[in-house]
Amino acid sequence: MIYVDADACPVRAEVERVATRQQTKAAFVTNGGIRPSQNPLLETVFVPEGPDIADMWIADRATAGDVVITNDIPLAAKCVEAGAEVLKPNGERLTQANIGNVLATRDLMADLRAADPFRQGGNKAFTRNDRARFLQALEDALRRAKTRG
Repeated sequence: MIYVDADACPVRAEVERVATRQQTKAAFVTNGGIRPSQNPLLETVFVPEGPDIADMWIADRATAGDVVITNDIPLAAKCVEAGAEVLKPNGERLTQANIGNVLATRDLMADLRAADPFRQGGNKAFTRNDRARFLQALEDALRRAKTRG
């Protein structure tokens, strides 16, 4: 199963394409704002509005043999701990080996932003290369997940 933290996810179409080719079910978890697919392999799960409700839904279900797509680092950490393959939409793989550093960096950046409210910055633009890297990473993650599940 592929679980997608679907709100603001830039690779929903790519997930659908790979899930269809691999005949793998996928759940797009959202609190609204996305159109359900007619693809029988894809499920759109609508959760109530609220902080981290979609994240909790995914974290409660993801296990070894699953793939999770998210930019949310605390959710990624829970899913890695549960044995799932975890990818960011840019194709970056989050694992037991790197999730601690990723969490620490996230916390450090949050502290820096809190200390300097005028600090500029943000996410860099999502590129064609990010999309291509994600497609390859998703194919690889599904192969690894099938051997674990």
